[in-house]
Amino acid sequence: MFRSVTAIGLAMLSFTVARAQEAPTLEIVWPKAGTIVELGDDPERSVGVVVKSSFKLLPASQCGENRQCGHVHMKIDPDGDTCNIPGRPYNSMNSDFGGDLIKARFGHCPSSTGRHVIGVLLADDHHQPILVNGKPMTALVEVTTK
Repeated sequence: MFRSVTAIGLAMLSFTVARAQEAPTLEIVWPKAGTIVELGDDPERSVGVVVKSSFKLLPASQCGENRQCGHVHMKIDPDGDTCNIPGRPYNSMNSDFGGDLIKARFGHCPSSTGRHVIGVLLADDHHQPILVNGKPMTALVEVTTK
């Protein structure tokens, strides 16, 4: 009996270790690539962006010891900084509330309408990028806003 319980315990431990070592996933679920997106009528011309990740997405500093936990930073047109919130290195992030919804604020762009790339980056509890093979875990989608 002890031997089988120990075997089950070791099997569960190896499953946990293997799962913890899996590369994290991150994708933009909406909008889909190529979508024409209608901008919000608020001053920031906001659009909700939905992400999906294998990480638990919680507010910053709420992950505790969970190493599979973090939040998302977003940049619109991430090759530059023209769409960032003034004085910030990003356009939006979900570190205040966590979850899979992030507000893209196109009103900070020089031109809110037209072709844009939405880029998201997976960050840990301390705002540091999650690295996979030495590169930040990111997802991109190109959309047209009107």
